[in-house]
Amino acid sequence: MSNTKNNPLVLLKKRALYYLAKREYSHLELKLKLSDYAHTLEFDEDALDLFISSLVSDGWLSNERYCEQFIHAKKNKFGRYKIIRELEEKGIEQALIEQFIGPLKNQELLYAKQVWQKKFKLLPSSKEEWSKQARFLQSRGFDVSLIKKILNAKEE
Repeated sequence: MSNTKNNPLVLLKKRALYYLAKREYSHLELKLKLSDYAHTLEFDEDALDLFISSLVSDGWLSNERYCEQFIHAKKNKFGRYKIIRELEEKGIEQALIEQFIGPLKNQELLYAKQVWQKKFKLLPSSKEEWSKQARFLQSRGFDVSLIKKILNAKEE
């Protein structure tokens, strides 16, 4: 009878599944989160990469699911550019980002208006106010053309 209770692989998998039960992770994000613990269990970099690959092949870890979930969670607060940048930082490939960000483009103006209305409510009455509102929307990752559509609405 082998003792699986103290088996390093079992312990690492238990930790990984604990994290994955709470939310989706990108491959890179989970690897970084597990690396210190894996090191204490004497896993080297290659062994950890192999372990991450096994989670992917077993269906526990998916950059596709992560990307889709991340975009869904952020689209009401941030624009396409900020979401793309954050996904790139999480190690998501450009092709995958493009695949999932595409549908967001059609509704981005609606989300930008909602973000703007929540913060400002009224259209800018001066150039300074216009700049302030534009900077806010730009910091949230919205495209300049969308910002102009929203802030110049009274001129239409």
